[in-house]
Amino acid sequence: MPDAAPILVVDDASCRFDVSAPWLQRVTSRTPRRILKAVEKVSFSVPRGATFSIVGESGCGKSTLARMIVGLQQPTAGSVRFAPITRADGSVGEPRVQMIFQDPYASLNPRWRVHDIVAEPIRELGLRAGEEQTAARVAELLVTVGLSAADARRYPHEFSGGQRQRISIARALATEADVLVCDEPTSALDVSVQAQILNLMVRLQREFALTYVLISHNLSVVRHMSDQLAIMYLGRIVEIGDAEAIFNKPMHPYTRLLMDTIPDVITPNRSRTPLSGEVPSPINPPSGCAFHPRCPSARDGCRSVTPELTASADRSLACPVVAAG
Repeated sequence: MPDAAPILVVDDASCRFDVSAPWLQRVTSRTPRRILKAVEKVSFSVPRGATFSIVGESGCGKSTLARMIVGLQQPTAGSVRFAPITRADGSVGEPRVQMIFQDPYASLNPRWRVHDIVAEPIRELGLRAGEEQTAARVAELLVTVGLSAADARRYPHEFSGGQRQRISIARALATEADVLVCDEPTSALDVSVQAQILNLMVRLQREFALTYVLISHNLSVVRHMSDQLAIMYLGRIVEIGDAEAIFNKPMHPYTRLLMDTIPDVITPNRSRTPLSGEVPSPINPPSGCAFHPRCPSARDGCRSVTPELTASADRSLACPVVAAG
């Protein structure tokens, strides 16, 4: 079971990008600055040992949020902070955070052997004394993720996509990471290989007490892995809480429409409301609730007031229409 104490706290974090044309072009054409609001006032906490999943359509800000968590992108406002942890050896310090990227074909250096790919963070962090201990650690990690110690001599192009993702996981574990941010870790893989990688991640979480932040649009993957779930739409969280509770009874209109996309072998011909329209531009989002142009439950007030998350027993919800019953 996950620890009650949070290891990660995201507090009112926002991330905006200036995508304006060059100054002279804006002056001559008399056009204003264009600001892309990738993430807007997002707050959540993740208990140690839990899997926290973030779900939404492409362009909703999931990957930007992932990059903020690992420090590859600084928040424009708000904060992302980690709580100090006590490790097995009794030392207290900041948790180590690593990222598993979406594309296993692009995230590994094709000119390096697997040994050097996995050994690099061990050498940089000084986690082993000398090359002999480093090589032994690389072999141990490769076996841990389901590969062979002999694979250390091979290059990435000699492996399948699933095997490359295992190498990426071994590289992340080489830092003795406490938190893994997984940005669509199985989306580039075949379905059968996806299951193998997910089962590997579950086993490693139990073995090393890892905390996962899982970014995905695949709801089947999310249901298999998650303890907590956040639904994002156009940079904002619209529903967040216990994963099983949200899957069993989605409440926000956007969450309901997402859940309708999950295939159901028991009732394949059930009545479903199709999700119509395109995601609005984050440069010029709609006023009020950003989902109201596509929402079947929209009211006049939804066009003028931006809803805030309201807490209930097992979730928080940003929809006054649903909250009012």
